[in-house]
Amino acid sequence: MTSIRLYPVSNHSWNCTMKTDTNQMKDFYDANGYLTAIDVLDGKELFKAQKEHGKLEEKFGKEYAQYNLHNIHMQYEWVMNLATHPNLLRAITAVLGPNVILLDSRFICKYPASEVPHKEDTAPYVAWHQDIKYWGFEGGPVASVWLAFDDVDAENGVLQIIPGSHSKGILEHKTAEIPGNMLTANQEIPKNLVNAEDSVECPLKAGQMSVHDGLTVHASEPNMSNRRRCGFVIRYVPTTAYPVKDPERPRTFPATVLVAGSDEYKHFKDHAPNFFTKAL
Repeated sequence: MTSIRLYPVSNHSWNCTMKTDTNQMKDFYDANGYLTAIDVLDGKELFKAQKEHGKLEEKFGKEYAQYNLHNIHMQYEWVMNLATHPNLLRAITAVLGPNVILLDSRFICKYPASEVPHKEDTAPYVAWHQDIKYWGFEGGPVASVWLAFDDVDAENGVLQIIPGSHSKGILEHKTAEIPGNMLTANQEIPKNLVNAEDSVECPLKAGQMSVHDGLTVHASEPNMSNRRRCGFVIRYVPTTAYPVKDPERPRTFPATVLVAGSDEYKHFKDHAPNFFTKAL
């Protein structure tokens, strides 16, 4: 049994705290496009991960560490261990099925302005978007995980999602109007296509994770607190997914790893580092 708490801020009838098995997780995920507050790391595991991440902050600097620690699961065993943690994969296989590929990973940190000053007085934020829009593959969904290294709430830029928005397909994306968007392509769904009044927040305690479908519309506000908001973002796809050549979605996949089950399709190369042994 996996512990999951659901914290919508609107008037949805599914505002609850619950114990749920994997079938319940999938039912809720299929209907709403996300899960939140799933317990992953215990206190000892969290302390170790925070300590190792702190070494990377010291080595590369906080400005670099905001967004540029990309696919380092290929280099650091402790990072791969996070991406394949049993509690995490239990949720991922519940929503994607037993055969799963780790597609990509990145640490994202929003630091207080006192630690990393905002460039041109522009606070970093993430505009309303869908992950799958620029990901360059078809044949299956993508599940995006945020594994929290810090407590996350409205003050430091909590994830906001629109339940059920994954059922509407890929929406139009344009260039963001407000400076400071952290998305690589500076993309944004036009405001007239976003029902922001239906959004819910996904607060997390450090060591917990949220997961949302690649079509789920989501965003996060700037961190205006005096606390860091740091998390490990990991994307997973079922083995049925395959890369496509699309000028709007030019993409390479140099860090894909089969992390659960078997892969009869071989659409993505298994780049598993030699320190990794698949457990599922």
